Amino acid sequence: MSPIRRSSTMMSQADQENLSTPAPGEWPVDPQEDVPVSDSRIWIDGCFDFAHHGHAGAMLQARQLGNELVVGVHSDEAILENKGPTVMTLEERCAAVDACRWATRSVPHAPYVTSLPWITHYGCQYVVHGDDITSDSSGNDCYRFVKRAGRFKVVKRTPGISTTDLVGRMLLCTRTHFINSLPAMLDGSEGSGSEEERERVGAECKQRITEYASDESGLKPCVDVWSWQPSRGGKERRRSSVMKRQHDDKGVFTQMCEGKGVKPGQRVVYVDGGFDLFSSGHIAFLKSVTEMEEAEGRGRGWYEEDAKSKRIEETGSDYGPAYVVAGVHDDEVINYWKGVNYPIMNIFERGLCVLQCIYVHALVFSAPFTPTSSYLSHLPTHTPHTVYHGPTSFMPHTHDPYTAAKEMNIFREVPAHAFQHVNAGEIVARILASRERYEARQRAKLEKGVGEAEVRRRESMARERERMERFREVEGLYGV
Repeated sequence: MSPIRRSSTMMSQADQENLSTPAPGEWPVDPQEDVPVSDSRIWIDGCFDFAHHGHAGAMLQARQLGNELVVGVHSDEAILENKGPTVMTLEERCAAVDACRWATRSVPHAPYVTSLPWITHYGCQYVVHGDDITSDSSGNDCYRFVKRAGRFKVVKRTPGISTTDLVGRMLLCTRTHFINSLPAMLDGSEGSGSEEERERVGAECKQRITEYASDESGLKPCVDVWSWQPSRGGKERRRSSVMKRQHDDKGVFTQMCEGKGVKPGQRVVYVDGGFDLFSSGHIAFLKSVTEMEEAEGRGRGWYEEDAKSKRIEETGSDYGPAYVVAGVHDDEVINYWKGVNYPIMNIFERGLCVLQCIYVHALVFSAPFTPTSSYLSHLPTHTPHTVYHGPTSFMPHTHDPYTAAKEMNIFREVPAHAFQHVNAGEIVARILASRERYEARQRAKLEKGVGEAEVRRRESMARERERMERFREVEGLYGV
């Protein structure tokens, strides 16, 4: 533990009056009493509108700096005032944060301008943010108070992804983000730029997959990752896996990351989907699968003390009763069935979103749309005990991709949940229904970016001035 550092750089009285600090008993989530401040407890905050992998990347880097990560989530009203309308509600955004493997807890209604009393109440010594400037409605740096107090740490911003980018894809109906072949993109043979640039991007993407497959600490391997390809290969062969004509092909699995693997006694379960614009609907489905398996575990005595003690004695730690394998479909597959410019996120982006989810233990990139009996029985984890899926609104009644699982008597449907309506189609519909507002938000973001670039320039100049002052001090001391 370390004491709260007090200095003359703390907020002025005028600054304090602009920030509301809840009274005891009025904090949005427990604890209601102040928590001792610790260097190992980190605070990060934001809008977290759409649970894209950029948000997850920031939380991963923040968690690697400590043992706990408290995530402040701004209210819809605060975001509207400072940035523009949100697409997802506060409840939906908090659900996404809580499902991130590296988040310890979410704190809704966190102030848009990060407040020292708030981070101190929740016991966080440091605030972490990306290496970009975030400003409030007045154009001031949202992290000015914690920076002055010396309680701010910078992590690298995830390139190539943002909520603004995703909204732009929806409004402009672009397809340039599609990936034809993930293995080809990763080895540098697909993509734009020179061969050297493609190889560099591919290597960076491979590294990101490895990082997102890490455990709760963000430091150790956790999720097993494979890619799948039809065994007879070729573009035409792949097209057959997109269409209704699905050959009973076991395919070829290639391991990309080695995780924890299936533990003794765990049931292997399989889920699949596009997981586009990974949201509270997907998360609630995966959580429901976990809860159904937990109920099954209780029925076989999984949670009895003797069984728990035996697992700890044999493996060194306890674990849940299910090992969830998630298959993620190619861009081509999703576009065939949904059309327009779906998926809004490409397979790499969607895969990272699924990888960071606390309910997933293994992932298969480019999983076939129709999981055949040969595919299921040749999964690296062996034949799953159960294949789960929820009601799918866009599927035609003439094609059932889960015929094999039903014939194998391992299919089970997940009942409707509170976020059943939240999917990529719903999110795009929200954007289009308020197109003018979101287009205004896009324009404001560009204008705001000019001001934020100026702030970055001034900060860079200030650092250079300090460097020169230190250099002159050395010159004076040693007569250089």
